[in-house]
Amino acid sequence: MIAVEQLDAVTLVRIEREERRNALDVEHCQALRAAVEEAVASGARALVVTGSGTSFCAGADLDAVFAADFRSALYAALGALAHAPVPSLAAVGGAAIGAGTQLAIACDLRVAGPAATFSVPTARYGIAVGPWTVGRLAELAGGGTARAMLLGCEQLDAAAAQACGLVNRLGGLDDALAWAASIAELAPLTLRYSKRALDGAEGVVELYEACWASEDAAEGRRARAERRPPAFRGA
Repeated sequence: MIAVEQLDAVTLVRIEREERRNALDVEHCQALRAAVEEAVASGARALVVTGSGTSFCAGADLDAVFAADFRSALYAALGALAHAPVPSLAAVGGAAIGAGTQLAIACDLRVAGPAATFSVPTARYGIAVGPWTVGRLAELAGGGTARAMLLGCEQLDAAAAQACGLVNRLGGLDDALAWAASIAELAPLTLRYSKRALDGAEGVVELYEACWASEDAAEGRRARAERRPPAFRGA
């Protein structure tokens, strides 16, 4: 199942399928996408995605990976995270294999514990990840590391992943939640603009202008003058 917990302005989304090391099938992909979309619709300002037990996500459930609708369900879940208007963080406490690494890189930021590992061993099974995954992995980890992972099936531990930029911070779930809580206090319009601009999306000029014309911009000025933390509303 996919468990959802609301922690003030942060929504925690947890894959709870320990008996399969949180491997994804069609049902769990669909539930994950729905959880992300519902969290955004409910006003969450940041999302944290994690897995229960000792694994983050062991990848695609090999009993379901060849189902006709698995890939569309997986990429719908990844897209929900990648294109969500709020920042998302992956709290990776263990193995993130194949679709697990895809899930981690669909998030905007990654926090990894000492047992975290990342790999995309599709060449061992004669399958492939889509072009979006290849491009995203190269963007985050660098072309050389992406080639080693995709062509050499190289596995990265947490330290190596941080060294190449795939992981932003080392730490556990509490660290990811604390970072998400601090992000949730920032200006939502600015975060939405920055996320879309970083992704090269269209319509960013309008979002840029909206930031400058927003009530949040006025609140930022007031808070600075009054020497207090700003209370941003996303308007």
